[in-house]
Amino acid sequence: MATASGFPARRAALQLLDAVMRRGETIEQTEKAAMKGVDGPADRALARAIAGETLRWLTDLDTLIDSATKKRLPDDAKPRMVLRMMLAQALRLDTPGHAIVATCLPLLSGGPRRLAHGVFSALMKREASLPEVPTLSDSVLVRWGEHALDIAPGLIDPPEVDIALKDASETAVRATDMGGVSLMPGHVRLPRGTPIEQMPDYAEGSWWVQDLAAQLPARLLGVGEGERALDLCAAPGGKTLALAAAGWNVTALDISGKRLKMLRDNLKRTELEAEVVKANALTYHPAKQFGAILLDAPCTATGTCRRHPDVLHRIGPRQIGEMSEIQQSLINQAVEWLPEGAMFVYAVCSLEREEGEDQARWIDATFDLEPVPVTADELPRGIAPTPEGWVRTHPGMLPDDGGLDGFFIARWRKR
Repeated sequence: MATASGFPARRAALQLLDAVMRRGETIEQTEKAAMKGVDGPADRALARAIAGETLRWLTDLDTLIDSATKKRLPDDAKPRMVLRMMLAQALRLDTPGHAIVATCLPLLSGGPRRLAHGVFSALMKREASLPEVPTLSDSVLVRWGEHALDIAPGLIDPPEVDIALKDASETAVRATDMGGVSLMPGHVRLPRGTPIEQMPDYAEGSWWVQDLAAQLPARLLGVGEGERALDLCAAPGGKTLALAAAGWNVTALDISGKRLKMLRDNLKRTELEAEVVKANALTYHPAKQFGAILLDAPCTATGTCRRHPDVLHRIGPRQIGEMSEIQQSLINQAVEWLPEGAMFVYAVCSLEREEGEDQARWIDATFDLEPVPVTADELPRGIAPTPEGWVRTHPGMLPDDGGLDGFFIARWRKR
């Protein structure tokens, strides 16, 4: 069978999926290698979309495949992965069946090719369909517990685009001019696929891209009025920009030189100032004291599953345990640097209680810190603090407004 136009994008999608499911890598880690030979932004976007929809609906795609095979295909069998891709294109991306066959079957040969063709044709003839909401895997259902069924509807589609404004007083005007909506002062939400760099005042640095939930940790430190603030694990810089715009004298620390370059570029574009430090937070020794420390800690990032559905399949107890240990080490360091009266905000973009609620309880039991409960007027409309005064967001919240990432945030003051 001769390969058709669009085959390189399907080959790249298969490589992306193989990296996630076999090696536990992120899409971003393997994207550069997978996209070799894929010409043009449209085909690269297609490859990402195929991989993303396959991961988003994986459990339901497997249910369809199993319903059409006499003998269950192994989970890691190449025909199963190609069939997942074929069905994702047909049922989620509205790709014509003949185009799917022409571009996906060349990924297989011999008997596996005939098997995939037969299963796909049988499912299309019986007008197979997906449920309204993605079905989460058993392991995810167990971890997320009672919240899982509330979270799942937020995973149906990739998220829209959120931006944070340098000047919150411009919110209403910016939302109107950009054709977006605002869910709180200083925030505008734009339709998915908005060409960011072509939007008004991007080059002038009046705003930056940042999910609504990710905007909250820096906001909870309030106005800086020239006081020093330390942004730990700062890159790529959204929190640093928000703190600087709120009047804090910011030190932005991160271990990644590549990600710090992005932070510096963002500072230059927005004409905001911060001291940028490349260092390991676990061995860093600050020469000055800070009135506030923000630790948006490294985590499993399961709260970003709307935009990164690979986390639904490559994160498990081992990764959660490893991240929890790193987080406690970073918390120990941060608390040690807090002078009396200084504020501490801990945040993770994770839906795992071990990285969020359990860490907050550990902080309460371990350190001489006074909890500073978050109030409803500090949060977007429709989001309420927990009874403990913490913030817990997840993708199923704000369903009528497009949802938001999953975050856990809590705040304390040093006694």
